[in-house]
Amino acid sequence: LMGYMINGEEFEYDDEKFLLEPNYNEEAPKVIAAEEGLNLTDEHWMVIEFLRRKYKEDGQTPNFRNFIKEMDEDHPGLDWKKKLYDLFPMQPARQAVRVAALPKPFGKGGY
Repeated sequence: LMGYMINGEEFEYDDEKFLLEPNYNEEAPKVIAAEEGLNLTDEHWMVIEFLRRKYKEDGQTPNFRNFIKEMDEDHPGLDWKKKLYDLFPMQPARQAVRVAALPKPFGKGGY
């Protein structure tokens, strides 16, 4: 297994580069985003913090439909479907979870 180097420590990931264990370190998303070719903005962090909170509360991340719905409730006034694809062009319900340093979503991505 390979892994990401985060603060000089290696953290294992699976064959799709999802971490095996959640990592709530500030550095983790920066390292993973760099690997994905993303520059993290405040909006990326908004999504990362949302996903991390959901994971802590529910033990998993929401599927895309619920992801959009809940981002809408938390931060109204944006077209979150479009915004999530702008921020995480490689399947937001998966790429955003990977960049948030969380394990691979269940099934089609969460509940």
